[in-house]
Amino acid sequence: MTTIASNLQAVRDAITSAAAEAGRNAGEVKLLAVSKTFAADALREAYLAGQSSFAESYVQEALDKIAALRELPIEWHFIGPIQSNKTRGIAENFSWVHSVDRLKVAERLSEQRPVHLPALQVCLQVNVSGEASKSGAAPNEVIALAHAIASLPRLKLRGLMAVPAPSADIAAQRQPFAQLRQLREQLNRQGLQLDTLSMGMSHDFSAAIAEGATIVRIGSAIFGNRIYQKETL
Repeated sequence: MTTIASNLQAVRDAITSAAAEAGRNAGEVKLLAVSKTFAADALREAYLAGQSSFAESYVQEALDKIAALRELPIEWHFIGPIQSNKTRGIAENFSWVHSVDRLKVAERLSEQRPVHLPALQVCLQVNVSGEASKSGAAPNEVIALAHAIASLPRLKLRGLMAVPAPSADIAAQRQPFAQLRQLREQLNRQGLQLDTLSMGMSHDFSAAIAEGATIVRIGSAIFGNRIYQKETL
């Protein structure tokens, strides 16, 4: 078994354990492999080990990999900050976008989504920790923004996403995830039908699963440590 394959199995086992501890079925939690900065060959290796959903953060890097792996039925997710002039490449090539945080971006994705493709599945990114360096709508903006996004054609608002400030304390990890879950519950009481909480990464996915995560975004635990080049968005 290759390193990536064995890492994937270890992550799957950990997800199963975290779900069991939370009284949940592991089948309720989707593993999204965060493959940014890793070469197409690493993604192919993960695909051959049973992983079919991958997340990218840089548009041009992602488009190069999509082209290189076009023969594989991969489900591509975009999770990085979105510049307005990069929306077309995302709208035309991805199945999911987790990082929608303002109406202008959602409108451009809606306008640029090709009519022959299924609706683009989107999550509204929420800055639950209030960090100035992080993307995401402020929690008090989420209600109005979610309703506006849900009304756009060729988009399907699925839920909420967050990247909280890191913490080594489990209780501190759970708090922002609980806040995101409560926001989704509030939106659903208002008539939206949101089924997705995209939250939890390599260091905190157990806490996220305990608070109801339906998608966990795992990168380094699968592929190893990243070596960042100059980022090209």
